[in-house]
Amino acid sequence: MLFLLLKHTSGNHWSLAKGHAQSGETEEQTARREIREETGLEVTFRAGFRATQRYSPRAGVEKTVVFFLAKAGSKKLKLQDQEISNACWLELEDALKLVSHADTGEVLREGKKHLGR
Repeated sequence: MLFLLLKHTSGNHWSLAKGHAQSGETEEQTARREIREETGLEVTFRAGFRATQRYSPRAGVEKTVVFFLAKAGSKKLKLQDQEISNACWLELEDALKLVSHADTGEVLREGKKHLGR
């Protein structure tokens, strides 16, 4: 089982696909659109998995990111150059070594656990 990590140009960190919701979008619609924009992938979501991260990028600002577990129809990527500088498909243990933030690693562990059910 492989996980896709992206190197984001903003902050130069390794993480998962993410982005901002557009007006009227559901969480799933936002995730599907951001994945497609950042990677070119079309995905299907695995039912029953939703993980969140809360963080503060700077004083007075708090953000919540929602993650879903998805299966891609292909591994072929078309990266969005303005936001993503690199990407790689990795087994969990290698992905955990590369992620820039421990809470992202926890999302990956939760995803792997969910898949094992």
